[in-house]
Amino acid sequence: MKLPLSYYSNEDVLFLAQDLLGKVLFTKIHGETTAGIIVETEAYFGVKDKASHAYGGRRTDRTETLYSHGGVSYVYLCYGIHHLFNVVTSVQDDPHAVLIRAVEPLIGKEIMELRRNMPASKPAISAGPGSAAKALGIDRSFNKKKLTDNEIWIEDHGISYSPDEIIAGPRIGVAYAQEDALLPWRFFVKGNKYVSKPNKA
Repeated sequence: MKLPLSYYSNEDVLFLAQDLLGKVLFTKIHGETTAGIIVETEAYFGVKDKASHAYGGRRTDRTETLYSHGGVSYVYLCYGIHHLFNVVTSVQDDPHAVLIRAVEPLIGKEIMELRRNMPASKPAISAGPGSAAKALGIDRSFNKKKLTDNEIWIEDHGISYSPDEIIAGPRIGVAYAQEDALLPWRFFVKGNKYVSKPNKA
């Protein structure tokens, strides 16, 4: 049920960003397991994508994780407050990634409620990448973790969405990427209340 390493080796990041919708993201921290159904993602297309941290082949201490073989996590701090969790995909030195923007709480809801100080029925608990990461307990210590191990991983629970249930639109907060900011590389499940705002394409 845990997605194998071969799943993440796929070089088509746009396919994976859509295929990950409905998959279940797990964390296990101090023996406590939490999980959420992925309902919103964004694709980042490596060195050619002006919105990617690896645009133009940029390699720094921070971005080096992106150049790993697919199947590891890339976690970075945004605005000095929010941890954002990305799934590194493709092969070594091809720095594609999928940002997990929102999850629907599934397992360990009480733990998520404590981490976010709000009820799991409230969409804000895990809508938006910073909230989703916090609800699942993901911080910088999760950077470069293998997604095939037992701290953070993704499972296939047979939840899938038809093409007309998936909406594609421009990514959020990447205005600096000029024309690439308009690419319809954000994907989310139509009508799911845990999708971040704006929940229309």
